[in-house]
Amino acid sequence: MTAESPTPRPDGRLQSDPLLHDHPLAWRIALVLWMLSALLFLALAIPVTEEVVQSFDDVVYRWAVAAEWDPAVAVAKVLDFVGSVWVTWPLMVAVAAWLAWRRRWEAFATWVSAMVISQALIGPVKDVYERVRPPLPLVETTSWSFPSGHAVAGAAIALAAVIVLVRAGPKRRNLEMLAAAFVVVMALSRVYLRAHWLTDAAAGAALGAAIAIFSAAIIHRIDDRRRGISQS
Repeated sequence: MTAESPTPRPDGRLQSDPLLHDHPLAWRIALVLWMLSALLFLALAIPVTEEVVQSFDDVVYRWAVAAEWDPAVAVAKVLDFVGSVWVTWPLMVAVAAWLAWRRRWEAFATWVSAMVISQALIGPVKDVYERVRPPLPLVETTSWSFPSGHAVAGAAIALAAVIVLVRAGPKRRNLEMLAAAFVVVMALSRVYLRAHWLTDAAAGAALGAAIAIFSAAIIHRIDDRRRGISQS
């Protein structure tokens, strides 16, 4: 992704704030993530493959129990708080308010779309699958297990934040890699705390990332068409 020169407004703010210069690549990445999450969702919906998936999750669960280490548990519990509604919801509102104040409407639409879609999907999907959580969790858990709400929200927030707050270019690419690493660590922390099965975390991370990238790509395409119409 490369930077695109914005059009200055009379008040000095940016009239056009393109988020994705190479948006066809974003579409492809989002499609791959959608497919990955869809495969995991489908695997848990079919009884035969569900047994295979659960057998794999059981192996990882036993590893998490055997690898319990107090300092690592403490770090994972910090991530548990970071991914809670006490942090994520104020952050969502703060970023939306800042983008609106700066009149960065394309970024604002991307952020709000990604946050609303990701949050709206978590509860209903959990209710559809009704997957029981792993036994003996190290943190308090509520609702069903699949997908991991922390992983969905963490991925959507981390990637969308980089997209809407950082101009396209080398700096953003580095931060995108850092955001992706955060998503992986957040997802694995849910497994380590025995709050989720590995496939819960993987599906949640893939879904949240796909929503963030897809939101940016579709808003960018809509804005491209709007600018094309206004200039014609």
